[in-house]
Amino acid sequence: PQIVLSVYGPDFFGHDVVRGYGAVHVPFVPGRHKRTIAMFVPESTSRLQQLTSWFTGRRPEFTDPKVVAQGEGREVTRVRSQGFVTVSFNVM
Repeated sequence: PQIVLSVYGPDFFGHDVVRGYGAVHVPFVPGRHKRTIAMFVPESTSRLQQLTSWFTGRRPEFTDPKVVAQGEGREVTRVRSQGFVTVSFNVM
């Protein structure tokens, strides 16, 4: 099993935009586990799309969260690294 994170926050104009996506496998071994998740955001493929998304306040985002958890099809998606999120698991 995996946990998929979608982090949202306001931009300069106050629009709620995606700040990052990330996924991590849930550990099976009992105990306390800390995982650091690398976050990323999709990027526009052309300058015109980048300019349009800046004016409209609509950044590219995934419509299906399964895309983040699966590796299939992600090799052709342009993304930018966007920091890290640390998650703690207490497994019994």
